Amino acid sequence: MGQTRFNPETEATVGLMDKVKAQAGQVAQKAQDAAQSGHAKLDEVQEKRRVDVRYRDLGAAVYAQRTGSDQSANADQIDRLIAEISSSQPA
Repeated sequence: MGQTRFNPETEATVGLMDKVKAQAGQVAQKAQDAAQSGHAKLDEVQEKRRVDVRYRDLGAAVYAQRTGSDQSANADQIDRLIAEISSSQPA
């Protein structure tokens, strides 16, 4: 029966490879976390822009209604914009 001999070089290499694998796993996890955080921030910015557009449209509709400059700006459109803005706001 063959005996397994202790080889310090092999043991050091295996230990080093284990450390490298652990570090690579940690780096990959951090990169994934950063990507998710970036994606969430992008979604937040895009939603803010959509709400800003609704505010602008609401202001234009109210102005047109009050000044009589645009008959297409009616109460239903204003109510719809208010509802959309309200539904976008955090509770």
